Amino acid sequence: MTQQLPQAPATEPELTGVRNFRDVGGLPTVDGRQVRHGRLFRSGHLAHATESDASFLSTLGLHTIFDFRNAADMRLEGPDVELPGVRNVNLPLTDPADGAEFWKMVRDGDLDQLRSILADGKAAGRMSASYRKIIKERTADHSRVLHALAEDSVPALMHCAAGKDRAGLSIAVSLLAVGVEWDAIEADYLKSNDPHRRYLVRRSDNSPAGMSPEVMNLLSPLFDARVEYLRAAFDTIEQTWGTTEHYLSEGLKVSAETRERLRERLLDEV
Repeated sequence: MTQQLPQAPATEPELTGVRNFRDVGGLPTVDGRQVRHGRLFRSGHLAHATESDASFLSTLGLHTIFDFRNAADMRLEGPDVELPGVRNVNLPLTDPADGAEFWKMVRDGDLDQLRSILADGKAAGRMSASYRKIIKERTADHSRVLHALAEDSVPALMHCAAGKDRAGLSIAVSLLAVGVEWDAIEADYLKSNDPHRRYLVRRSDNSPAGMSPEVMNLLSPLFDARVEYLRAAFDTIEQTWGTTEHYLSEGLKVSAETRERLRERLLDEV
């Protein structure tokens, strides 16, 4: 049975130019411990961080920011603001050419075009397929993140564009590695649906027609955090490696010693 998630020790900050920021501290592990506050953070991109946002982020004592965006994302939003003394690691988890035509249609297509690529479950199916692909094909990248966290990269912040898909999967993998309960990982993942966290949809046509209720309904699966997406990732782990333990040891090449160092860095003391 999942333990009740503890409340964060302080009020969550209201950042102006950064969406979906949160500390994942407090999540319970299967052995009765919990993730330490102030160790692992997640958010959307930092390209539009205001001066006050940057000042707050600078108080976190961050060692490393993992940016999972690709070159196309950066052309759209811009590079992250720089925080003094913080190492920035860009580790694209999707190829900028993968789906470029699709995402151009999302931004620029008219209603009929959007219906053709998104209606009748096609949008949700695409998202689930993307999660499965990242789990299967980005093992080296996730391995690199876990080894970095075990060595010297904590406190760390992980982000992509919206902070829910690529960052969400990387956070989930990190939490699995230290034994956080699956239900707790799902609960944290779903927080990305909170209205103040959601990615702000950008379209070339921001008129009432271009942003009509039907258009937004068609786009919704792309910008939702849905349990079915994360479970597609979990199912892929089981189908490909059999168990989480084999996924970590065989798929990600994370040894028992490395996992113990991760627990020491990310979990409350016993």
